[in-house]
Amino acid sequence: MPVTETTLDPEDSKIITLARAARARNGTAEGAAVRDETGRTYTATSVDLPSLKLSAVQVAVAMAVSSGAVSLEAAALVSEAQEPGDPDIAVVQDLGNAVIFLAGPDGTVKGRYI
Repeated sequence: MPVTETTLDPEDSKIITLARAARARNGTAEGAAVRDETGRTYTATSVDLPSLKLSAVQVAVAMAVSSGAVSLEAAALVSEAQEPGDPDIAVVQDLGNAVIFLAGPDGTVKGRYI
């Protein structure tokens, strides 16, 4: 069964909404949000500096880890991309087997990745 907004857990819908808001607020190509094992959420957008380039998911995971998170329950990526990049999948897998929801800028869920 395809994932739709109506089949999502409310907490998963929340991180998609947070990722969309971060993306819109900063005017970036992608926004991300992750939820850790305690239910705390972290939002981020991509970093594109001459000396540092990180995806939104990488930044959100780094924020979670630097705040003491040891595992993730879920991650959301809002982007025009058709699938999350390998580095995004890898960094989420570093903290367990959390699901990654990929959504378009309008919030439509395009896929679910583990």
